[in-house]
Amino acid sequence: MNTLDNLIQALSRLPGIGPKSAARIGYHLIKTNPQYNKELAKSIGTIQDVVFPCPVCGSYTEISPCRFCSDSSRDRELLCVVEQPQDVVTISTSGSYNGLYHVLGGAISPLDGIGPEDLSFDSLMRRISEGSFQEVIIATNPTEEGDTTAMYIRHLMKDFPDIILTRLASGLPIGGDLEYADRLTLARSLRGRIKF
Repeated sequence: MNTLDNLIQALSRLPGIGPKSAARIGYHLIKTNPQYNKELAKSIGTIQDVVFPCPVCGSYTEISPCRFCSDSSRDRELLCVVEQPQDVVTISTSGSYNGLYHVLGGAISPLDGIGPEDLSFDSLMRRISEGSFQEVIIATNPTEEGDTTAMYIRHLMKDFPDIILTRLASGLPIGGDLEYADRLTLARSLRGRIKF
């Protein structure tokens, strides 16, 4: 196997990159500025030395604690629980949330061998018991695993009856047509309907 084939094979192991996309990227890198390739290789080679999980919330950061945990202007009575570090960025860029975060590191998935002990529930419960949270927002994905994880959090939260527990709404996207909605999305939309 030659160098280009090795590169294409390595690129195709990235999430969301199939063999055709990997080949396009590989051929693009051959034609691009060599300095860009060197900077890209350096960034890839050093990312794990520079970026690490925040010891407080679990979000990826280059400083400890992360910019969200250390920002005194954030609402410390709100805690948003997400599955992955990239979910923090997604919610943060929406501009509609100004509380703190907690990253679980995944979702409960018995078929994949991921149980509660594999996720950061212990640190979540420690933060809740030591903090002054008024509301915990469950922002797990609207999947079977995300729903199972949300139910598990609800079970853990029974010892904190004074804290409001909420879940992100899910349903029809803005501009979507009913005829294209799948049954599960439509069912969630009906269950989560609001007074008009």
